[in-house]
Amino acid sequence: MEPELKQFIMDDLDSFVGRKDFFENVGRAWKRGYLLFGPPGTGKSSLVAAIANYLNYNVYDLEFQSVRNDADLRRILTSTTNRSILLIEDIDCSTKISKDRGKLKNDREKEGEVGRTDRPSAIDPGVTLSGLLNFIDGLWSSCGNERIIIFTTNHKEKLDPALLRPGRMDVHIHMGYCTPTGFRKLATTYLGIKDDKLFGPIDDLIKVVEVTPAEVAQQLMIKSDDPEAALHGLITYLYTKKDKVGEDVIQQEEEAKDENDKNDGNQTKEPDESKTGCIYLS
Repeated sequence: MEPELKQFIMDDLDSFVGRKDFFENVGRAWKRGYLLFGPPGTGKSSLVAAIANYLNYNVYDLEFQSVRNDADLRRILTSTTNRSILLIEDIDCSTKISKDRGKLKNDREKEGEVGRTDRPSAIDPGVTLSGLLNFIDGLWSSCGNERIIIFTTNHKEKLDPALLRPGRMDVHIHMGYCTPTGFRKLATTYLGIKDDKLFGPIDDLIKVVEVTPAEVAQQLMIKSDDPEAALHGLITYLYTKKDKVGEDVIQQEEEAKDENDKNDGNQTKEPDESKTGCIYLS
């Protein structure tokens, strides 16, 4: 994680913990919502653990698959304590409550299911979007103090805008791919070194190759007792990823070219209006 982002998160947490009087004066629930989004392996779950350790809060991991209905959700949420974190991981794939209601309505209209936007399907666990929002805004907020709710997702664009607004997800934190700064932190942690002649080439590769912190950590752990070998192994891994990406790009370009050629061959020339006397409406 970049030092600036780490400091921002710590400052925001400190501000939240120290503003009890402010929340009481403005009549708002003493809670804070975070959304951690980004590709898999970028440290979202690790950040949740770091936040819990930093604040010394309990963590309640809510799995929607185990929640039968809204009543069950109410029972679970009201059992949480003050000074706690409610964690809802991968909300984009846990249940359809996370989906944009507009998109969901359009999809169901195509399937002939008009008017059932908020009703769980046969494969849904039974928690509705309105149920979750009501509990976050109402009961869960009013029955305790000093609480944090953290959502994680790999696909922020799939979430319903009602979930994303301030008051529910107050702070949106993007967890991106590994950076040179992140790599150096991992090298210090796993190899016990702060600098090496191979750091420069690795920095250059990380700038052009999309690699997650989890992937970098895994490569460093393979030979953590031999830092030089671990760094050479990471370089080989990064070059392999770079070559694979290049091959995929070439393949996609060739497929796109073939598709364009096919479409060009299927196109028919429209008659000239000036010669036929007809007007073609599209």
